[in-house]
Amino acid sequence: MHTLSPGWFSRRNFLSGITLAGTAGLLGWHPRRAAAEPPPETTRIRLVRIPSICQAPQYLAEELLRSEGFTEVQYLQKQGTADIEPALASGEADLNGHFAAPLLLRLEAGDPIVILAGLHVGCFELFGTDRVQTIRDLKGKTVAVPTLDSSRFVFLATMAAYVGLDLRSDIHIVTHPGPESIRLLGEGKIDAYLGFPPEPQEMREQQIGHVVISSTVDRPWSQYFCCMLAGNREFVRTNPVATKRALRAILKAADFCASEPEQSAQFMVDRGYTERYDHALQVMKALPYQWREYSAEDTLRFYALRLHEVGMLKSTPHELLAQGTDWRFLNELKKELKG
Repeated sequence: MHTLSPGWFSRRNFLSGITLAGTAGLLGWHPRRAAAEPPPETTRIRLVRIPSICQAPQYLAEELLRSEGFTEVQYLQKQGTADIEPALASGEADLNGHFAAPLLLRLEAGDPIVILAGLHVGCFELFGTDRVQTIRDLKGKTVAVPTLDSSRFVFLATMAAYVGLDLRSDIHIVTHPGPESIRLLGEGKIDAYLGFPPEPQEMREQQIGHVVISSTVDRPWSQYFCCMLAGNREFVRTNPVATKRALRAILKAADFCASEPEQSAQFMVDRGYTERYDHALQVMKALPYQWREYSAEDTLRFYALRLHEVGMLKSTPHELLAQGTDWRFLNELKKELKG
């Protein structure tokens, strides 16, 4: 469980700031609506903590979760994105944000996961040497990813499929930890690396490689969610009120990230989620935390088709949407939390 440390951004100041300024003033939602709802079926909520600035809304949501009736808010320490799906599937975690594409793979594999909402666009940035100017230039080149079960490997597969490349036969994939991949790219020993915050900020600062594709601004990736909110199927089934309340807290926190990037970035540093305020602020200002504007369904269809093209999925988008999504909470919250 994450223990709060003292700091200028106190628990009380954060809660009052996000509730009064962010919610009532900016987000069009009033606490009395929650007070009129039934209490959550459980007062414990468990999420995953990984070294990722992109996951900021669920970290900033801690006090909002408490205001929604969760007296025990746990953040389970994990190594990276590959640990999110097992935690959700096993019931170790109740809810969490995760990249859409690997969630689809786990749905087809039969994991008891249900996708509930989109959270934000962006995150991934493909860095290359001068030998790589476009995605098609990856043909015959060496590209590094942390592991073959990582979100980055799956995203690379969808990018390759979009331009007609086969990740397995057209691109030489190697696995290295992030810092080593960045070093190898700087030395020209690999051709490309798919960065994930705060890595892109560090690479720009060190002038290592150049950005080939940014999923935040380059189409078609910028038109679809990267991170989506998913839950353990049994938790959602047995705790619908708790699920809606938790989702509301995280989506309100996403709105706060968008409207108050400076305070959000400072919170991330003060609570030890990331080290550099300037890097956190760059991410907060760049990522479109616009969960209302983009289509969660279109996102899943897009990635399902790309993964089908490279043979990583057999199911149709319709089958996966019917099997693994529940939009009722999102639809209600879109009406309540009007932007």
